[in-house]
Amino acid sequence: MSSLKPAKRTTIYDLADLAGTSASAVSAVLNGNWKKRRISSQLAEKIMRIADEQGYALNMQASLLRRDKSHIIGMIVPKYDNRYFGSIVELFEEMARARGLFPIITCTRRDPELELEAARTMLSYQVDCLIATGATDPDRITELCAASGVRTLNLDLPGSLAPSVITDNFAGARELTRRVLVNCERRLGRRQSLLFIGGRGSDHNTAERIRGFREAHADFGVAIDEAHILPCGYAPEKAEKALDKLIASGGLPPQGMFVNSTISLEGVMRWVRRTGHLDDRSIVLGCFDWDPFVALLGNEIEMVKQDVPAMLSTVFEIIDSGASTPAITQVPPLLSGF
Repeated sequence: MSSLKPAKRTTIYDLADLAGTSASAVSAVLNGNWKKRRISSQLAEKIMRIADEQGYALNMQASLLRRDKSHIIGMIVPKYDNRYFGSIVELFEEMARARGLFPIITCTRRDPELELEAARTMLSYQVDCLIATGATDPDRITELCAASGVRTLNLDLPGSLAPSVITDNFAGARELTRRVLVNCERRLGRRQSLLFIGGRGSDHNTAERIRGFREAHADFGVAIDEAHILPCGYAPEKAEKALDKLIASGGLPPQGMFVNSTISLEGVMRWVRRTGHLDDRSIVLGCFDWDPFVALLGNEIEMVKQDVPAMLSTVFEIIDSGASTPAITQVPPLLSGF
């Protein structure tokens, strides 16, 4: 019984022989780097045509050679694990496709080196524009992309070299703090300072939220205990450790809290239920983040919902206008009580 041998797979060396050029030239064309290699468009088109005829499996970069624009738009995001970033990704895809663009999205886990690696990879796919969402160092991304002639915009966290669209963190935090202070007085029968927990003190958004937190206390004439400002990061474990450290130093968290994300709120609630230092039904909470499931916790939690549709609409308006001035556009957040 005779066996059928699989057809020999075409290689770049076969394409090079057929095109009368080198394998490195073929590789440069298929990888989208032919212009940097100063390969003529005629030779690039010839290689593409031969590759098509030979049924060679082209990568995405090669398929873009015949177009001045790729119509690909990229986005990096720091996390997928809360509704805010999840809603950004979902709506961004929808809005990009509605404009005839193909979205590419990747998560960079708040790691600056991963952010740069992601940006380089997006550039290899010849993105027309890159949206840096919550990037730790957006200016490095802008500089990298600008060297390749690619536009960038910053979303959620601002940079100084490209247009930025962010939430009005100061105004949102001031109003959220005000509401929690009022709730403390109503529910606990006394006016008291709050605990601020979560976020990174080095980033713009957390700094602005702390500023709004301070301003609201000043509006009410309430002094802040500086030991109760804990920008410990976003991971739940970091919130727990920060509260453990506060207890170890002889302190006790106040019953009113401003929590700087639902991720940090998870850590706070774990800590409360693990240690029993506070009655989890009597604490008064505000969270600069939004998730409908938080309503199941009770406690009449006040929440800030960042206006993702308005933020992304502004991003695409800037893209459509061609504006490149590194201005910051602040979008008012929405506040909801549960």
